[in-house]
Amino acid sequence: MKSKMRLLASASIVLMMAGGAAFAQEASQGTVAASTDQTATEKAKDKDDSTVIVVKGYRASLRSAQQIKRRSDSIIDAVVAEDIGKLPDVNAAESLARLPGVQITHGSDEGSGVLVRGLPDVATTVNGRDISTAELRRVQMQDFPSGALAGMEVYKSGTADLLEPGLAGLINVRTRRPFDFKGFEIDGAIRETYNDQNGKYNTNGNVLITDRWNTGAGEMGALLNLSYTEQDFRNAVRWADGYIGSADVNGQTIRFPNSVGVYMDTGHRWRPSANATLQWRPNDQVEVYADLLWQAYRAEHANDWAQAPLWNGTKSNVVLQDGTDQVLSMTNTGGDPILFYRSTGFDRTDTQQIAVGGSFTSGKLKLSTDLAYTNSLYSNSSWSLDSAINKSYPINVNFVSDGGTAWNAVGMDVSDASNYIWRGYYESIYKVGGNGIQWRGDAVYDTEWGIFKQLKAGLRYSDRNAFYEANDRYAWVLPLAIPFDSIPVGELSLTQDTFRGGDQGFRSYLQPSRAGIVDNRQALLSVTRDALAQLVALNPTDQGWKNTQTQWQPDLMPYNPYRGFTAKEATRTGYIQGRYETHFFKSEVDGNIGVRIVNTMGKYSGVSSVTWDGVTTAVPHTISQNYTDVLPNVSMRLRPNDQMQIRLGITKTRTRPDFGQLNPALNISQYVPNGTPVPNAADAYGSAGNPDLKPLTSTNYDVTWEYYPSGNTSASVAVFYHDLFGFINNYTSRVNDPTYGVLEVSRPENAGAGKIKGIEIAGQTFFDFLPGAWNGIGVQSNLTYIDAYNELPAALGGAGQMVKIPGVSNWSYNLAVFYEKDKISTRLSYNGRSRWINSYDNRSGGWEGEGTEAVNRLDYSFSYSPNDAYTLNFDVSNILAKPFHNFHEYEAGKRFVRDIRDEGRYYGLSVRFKYN
Repeated sequence: MKSKMRLLASASIVLMMAGGAAFAQEASQGTVAASTDQTATEKAKDKDDSTVIVVKGYRASLRSAQQIKRRSDSIIDAVVAEDIGKLPDVNAAESLARLPGVQITHGSDEGSGVLVRGLPDVATTVNGRDISTAELRRVQMQDFPSGALAGMEVYKSGTADLLEPGLAGLINVRTRRPFDFKGFEIDGAIRETYNDQNGKYNTNGNVLITDRWNTGAGEMGALLNLSYTEQDFRNAVRWADGYIGSADVNGQTIRFPNSVGVYMDTGHRWRPSANATLQWRPNDQVEVYADLLWQAYRAEHANDWAQAPLWNGTKSNVVLQDGTDQVLSMTNTGGDPILFYRSTGFDRTDTQQIAVGGSFTSGKLKLSTDLAYTNSLYSNSSWSLDSAINKSYPINVNFVSDGGTAWNAVGMDVSDASNYIWRGYYESIYKVGGNGIQWRGDAVYDTEWGIFKQLKAGLRYSDRNAFYEANDRYAWVLPLAIPFDSIPVGELSLTQDTFRGGDQGFRSYLQPSRAGIVDNRQALLSVTRDALAQLVALNPTDQGWKNTQTQWQPDLMPYNPYRGFTAKEATRTGYIQGRYETHFFKSEVDGNIGVRIVNTMGKYSGVSSVTWDGVTTAVPHTISQNYTDVLPNVSMRLRPNDQMQIRLGITKTRTRPDFGQLNPALNISQYVPNGTPVPNAADAYGSAGNPDLKPLTSTNYDVTWEYYPSGNTSASVAVFYHDLFGFINNYTSRVNDPTYGVLEVSRPENAGAGKIKGIEIAGQTFFDFLPGAWNGIGVQSNLTYIDAYNELPAALGGAGQMVKIPGVSNWSYNLAVFYEKDKISTRLSYNGRSRWINSYDNRSGGWEGEGTEAVNRLDYSFSYSPNDAYTLNFDVSNILAKPFHNFHEYEAGKRFVRDIRDEGRYYGLSVRFKYN
């Protein structure tokens, strides 16, 4: 870590030193920093100009992003497409990870969840308009392909005129509009990728068509952008149970995970998307537009899982960590047989947004309005076929082999179908969605009121609905010992081995194909019903088997009325904000003072259910909320000269819980062991929402120093502090219920008070002062340190206990080296973050935690442009392909690696084209 810090710090110093020399050349090219004596109107015009799309090269991309950051009223960072259809990465989330203070999570070979300055509660907008997916309050950033975007801005401090940001801020995604172009143009790209882990090829592409023209009714423009991305992935995981068991060996208690296993995260996903815009400018005062956005997500999954139980059996060859009771390696003999499943499924998301709006300018007054409707639906259907080995084999396990658990089944022939028996069949359905309408109206007036130069005011109304429906059923048939190869799912074959190292011994096993399960569903229903009839006949007094038999009578499983959830919520918002300008100690000073007031009214309904002895009882619940937030903001920018500025900001933010988190329902199911009971199991397990959740609130303090010696050279330092309360996370706890015994329930809870403080250091430049070909070298780097703690929930007895906030790394860092000269562009980029905690629970009566070890990625790309119409590109992502590690800390200073995941390395070859 120290060497990485020195490298990044050195890069930042080089940036600052290079700035002065680079400035002279940039000035001669006509790119000069904005003058400090501009009028407010001129500054507003510059601000508009800064969003014009720059479509050529890394240098232009860095310059455009730098100008957006420099001229913004807020503290922001930006990433801009270096060319049509080319952000730095495949999706928006991965591009955002290259900005200072932004961290993301990875799963199934793609970047996904986004944290800004340590917080996941980020509001999202598209072209300044609120957008969300299904029942969430934000959109999934990985659903935005790079080919659809012009750029993104991460607002780390809010202003009253912005949609109220989450605790972490706001991410605005910008798409292209026809007036961004000079006239007719067709742009596009096609890209072929190869995954070296599973040997699969995928094709991605996008095309944009736009034109603008003058008519008798004024200037008009139209744009259509289509994008398609797809990816096959197969991650190999070797894992250890999060439940820590114990045994007595020669009079000594030893501790070890209850089971070990392997998991193959496998699937094919594809994302078609489209956006279209019409613009009309009848005269210099009026502009009208209509936007249409459609985003879709599709995925087919075929996941494999194997589990070797260790909770019973005889332990031998035990090796302990020195001075502890923690097992490093052992042999388990006579335990339960190995269990398997192949889980298949289909996911589908469709999100549509249609909006109309416009603006009118008359002298010093500008009026604007926007009306939008959004609808989003996500659904999932899954089918899982379970199997088991028909006898027990000795398990050799090493919990510290090549960074994690490795194990083998001694003497087992994994390719012999006679070793496998059918264990069960599972089906589930899930659907969640939301829709809403939003309207806003804004007025901007350039005043002559002393130091106050501009006044903004506006109103906003939104009305949203959300719902959730689900059901599942499971038939456990293991007691019948039915041969697995007799099930009508086609031929069994060994699963693909995609482990990168040689430590794991148990790497592959017999399973049906995905098509074998999905295409033979009716046959599976038939044999499942036959098996359940046998079990009912063998157990005529067991009501549980009879209830299961009833569940499997319908061919198509209906949604369970006990598991539904609905929400309806409306907000009314008003804001006012003034912009001031003055002088202070020979410095130009400007800033904003404003307040945003938001009233929220909501109604949330769900059904609580308890399943016990095969009987389900249910009770409906409905709660209402009505509260008002007052969110002030004050900011100041000091500009001692044309190259330097210092920002100060104080804001108050809040984030409402997601709709599903407010579900008032509690669902509990009795634990019925399939086979040998697991030691320390609860009597029942359940999950719940929490209608008592409060919005997360935070008061935020920001100070930044920014230095801009030239158009694409900059250095900055930002210090921030969040004083927050009510951070929401899921917690698992056990309680003793007088009726049902020990209940283990997972539900969201508000944590107590928290503090987040940190510093960001960033810089970028091209070495234009170097001679000849050397002046094509450029570098960009940033380093972020975050210290984030909050109290554990008082509701779970954790009041006063300060712990690290889940999901937050202390360190994150990026370093990119560019070369751009004539027809060649190339980039090598390194991105990483340090260890973080994922979650806490108190199942054992004391607080335990699970976390993830440091993640580092190296990517490379090379582009060649023989002319202005075509660009050829080669890229490699995740070059290092370092395994992903999770860990479980069950006592202070004692942990086992939870899982270790081998991920794919991707090679890409693409061509981009332009015609105008």
